[in-house]
Amino acid sequence: MIVMDAAPTITVDGTTLQLVIERKRVRHINARLRQQTLFVSAPAQVRQQDLDRVVADLARKLVRRVHARKVNAAEDALALVRKVAARFPNRPEVAHVEFVTTQMSRWGSYSSRTRTIRLHAALREMPRWVLESVVAHELAHVTHLHHGPEFWALVRSVDPDCDRADGFLNGVSWLAHNEGQLPPVARALLQGPSGCLDALEPEV
Repeated sequence: MIVMDAAPTITVDGTTLQLVIERKRVRHINARLRQQTLFVSAPAQVRQQDLDRVVADLARKLVRRVHARKVNAAEDALALVRKVAARFPNRPEVAHVEFVTTQMSRWGSYSSRTRTIRLHAALREMPRWVLESVVAHELAHVTHLHHGPEFWALVRSVDPDCDRADGFLNGVSWLAHNEGQLPPVARALLQGPSGCLDALEPEV
């Protein structure tokens, strides 16, 4: 017998999905995403609290997978990365570029073995000079595995905006971790400044 759970929607990563859950004779909880509807099949005996937790995890993974496919299809990122690579004295070889949603603790990585550079999917929404700076940072690790003076000298030689981009990304990270703790008025006020220290109007 199939029992339909009454759980109309679920919201993950700011995306609201219609939720259809079927309890039936299956061994594991499975999910598939079709447009804005998440279809879930679950064993009849699974506890509701366990089902809620697993469904939220599956929904998040599927939404992020769809987003990764979207940003990777947006344009030819390989051309951009190779343009940055061409600035290096010893040009790193890049065969593939992937924007990923599974890389949460760093902005990018590069594999010399597969010649693949992986970039945080959120970089797609940021200014181009920030994206290029992250690429330069990761490609510089081909020559220097550390973050010593030689590393930074190389990065700055191929990307004059690297320090500016580092500050930008630090600001993005801070806001992402603290936005929920800011009062509504402070969040609204942050939409005003242009980013320049002298851009605010003088007090009257």
